[in-house]
Amino acid sequence: MVSGEKTEQSEVPARGGAARTRGRPRSFDRATALEAALLAFWEHGYEATSVSDLTRVMDIGAPSLYAAFGDKRSLFEEVVREYGVRYGSFGDRALAEEPTARAGIERMLREAAAEYTAPGRPHGCLVVHAAANCSTAEVGESLRERRNANIAAIESRIEADVDQGVLPPDTDAAALARYTGAMIQGMSQQARDGASRAELEALAEIALAVWPRG
Repeated sequence: MVSGEKTEQSEVPARGGAARTRGRPRSFDRATALEAALLAFWEHGYEATSVSDLTRVMDIGAPSLYAAFGDKRSLFEEVVREYGVRYGSFGDRALAEEPTARAGIERMLREAAAEYTAPGRPHGCLVVHAAANCSTAEVGESLRERRNANIAAIESRIEADVDQGVLPPDTDAAALARYTGAMIQGMSQQARDGASRAELEALAEIALAVWPRG
């Protein structure tokens, strides 16, 4: 990958001896640069990752960053979307593919233990960690909405099981969903603090012990 700060390249002189210059096509791979930004935000959070940090890890100049991605906040919004597709979709799949809410949550917690401790990349969840010490209100609110949307999806899945008689009619779906969200967010922080996959899987087992039976 070469730097985004490009020099003009001369073409063969045109008739009459006048040299023309090409335009300045982007000379970096956008997907590679986006992944580098994702890892930087994931590791350090939104607030602590500066534009100079981003240009360094993305190997492009500031003008190229702004031209390709917009400002820091716009880049971060794209990063969060990319993270959701590449790394953060395991929870949605678990809820959609498992036959019951409990089975979905069990799979979600086990996969969180694996994803949050995977080698070769930052530990924990970007959506949880990037909000730490974030003083940009719009960014903090956007991340909070994402976390709350995840909890709402869990609650909806639990309510469906209550309606179908899989769970007892007195199940507090909202509280159980909030509890599950707290476990997921806590596992993210524990992973960043050095907890292993096995330790997080043991935590998931304890969390599932309180799950109501039909």
